[in-house]
Amino acid sequence: RKLIQKEYAEFFSNVDIILQPTAPTTAFKIGEKMTDPIAMYQSDILTIAVNLGGVPGMSFPSGLNENGLPVGLQLVGKNFDEASMLNIAASLTDVPGFQPDYKKVI
Repeated sequence: RKLIQKEYAEFFSNVDIILQPTAPTTAFKIGEKMTDPIAMYQSDILTIAVNLGGVPGMSFPSGLNENGLPVGLQLVGKNFDEASMLNIAASLTDVPGFQPDYKKVI
């Protein structure tokens, strides 16, 4: 944990925020990976360092894939700078077309 915290501290001395995918793949069907614990673990791989590093992170929807399943983005911020993350997420989700049209899915 200390190493990850140190790496984030160094990284955030040069940038204000990180925008990255929430997961390495788009959503999978319910129950699809339940019998494969490694696949389940790998689906969370991009959130693990955030949790271990103790930095704030938030995920929000950013569209749908070709199968109509949700795609997420993750903001990772400096400690005690959650306000910047919320402002950026709000700005991004206000962009026309950024949020999926869920009416087409339902």
